[in-house]
Amino acid sequence: MALLRFAVFRFLTMLATLVVVSVLVFVIITLPPGDYLSNQINELRATGQSAGIAKAEFLRAEYSLDQPLWKQYMIWAGFMPGPHGFAGLLQGEFGWSFEYDKPVADLVGGALWMTVLVNLAAVLFIYAVALPLGVLAAAKSKTWVDYTSAFVGYLGLATPNFLLALILFYYGNRYLNLPIGGLMDPQYEGQPMSFDKMKSVLIHLIIPTFVIGTSGAAAMMQRLRANLLDELGKPYVETARAKGLSEPRMLSKYPLRVAFNPFVADIGTLLPSLVSGSVLVSVVLGLQTIGPLLLSALKSQDLFLSAFVLMFVALLTLIGTLISDLLLALLDPRIRFGGRER
Repeated sequence: MALLRFAVFRFLTMLATLVVVSVLVFVIITLPPGDYLSNQINELRATGQSAGIAKAEFLRAEYSLDQPLWKQYMIWAGFMPGPHGFAGLLQGEFGWSFEYDKPVADLVGGALWMTVLVNLAAVLFIYAVALPLGVLAAAKSKTWVDYTSAFVGYLGLATPNFLLALILFYYGNRYLNLPIGGLMDPQYEGQPMSFDKMKSVLIHLIIPTFVIGTSGAAAMMQRLRANLLDELGKPYVETARAKGLSEPRMLSKYPLRVAFNPFVADIGTLLPSLVSGSVLVSVVLGLQTIGPLLLSALKSQDLFLSAFVLMFVALLTLIGTLISDLLLALLDPRIRFGGRER
């Protein structure tokens, strides 16, 4: 029951935070002078294309960009009716991309699931690699195992993702016949899910998952090793060893659970950092994720597209934080939630 109250409180806090983030995102995006339509109108006026100017002015009025900033935000968020009534984020209307001349929902529909798929695979890769290597490096401290894992970790941290992508782009295709570009073979695009299509997707995921997850796995492995070494040097560990507790049992019963806390807490920042950090990788490997869309939207000042992508990243952050908070409450009995229990 206490965990349920804690979860409800965290969820309500997440919703309030999301509203604050939406205000900041909208204000920051509109801080630079002009927008896509204003820039287009200036270009059309310079070339004397009156018909194009009329269309751009119509779009400005259609999407309330001629209104004060606070009213633009309220209509975009769905708190206030606009020219088409209540049609904002709360109602599932994400606006119009002026650069691509289509609804944002149609534009990002395929990119969203690709983004989630690629980054979910990267998260699983990070945890699958960092957990055993970090624990092994701490348990075998100052041995060749520790030194080897440290070398691999530093190598992963020092190698830029885009450079690693270029290397695997070439050698993976040449020597391992791994596909490059996209997340499936062209013949499966637009087709219903099947075994062959799933197999194609999994094969295409190998290089992006390795490239995006390498630096994250290296950093998390080093952090877990340091935390576990700190716990292994405490008196209660020596006491457990003196009482004859086996090394694997002693390690899993107390030190690992405590050292694992930051490992779990990283979920909150891992997902958005992977999304933002994979922009160049997506461009290099030709992945149709939201990274290249965000880069293009920010460059062209495409208001609604860039705002939606940033809100999506913020939502991932808050969901990851909520998950990590709940897991920490279950993992560590020292964490109190729902007030001090008497």
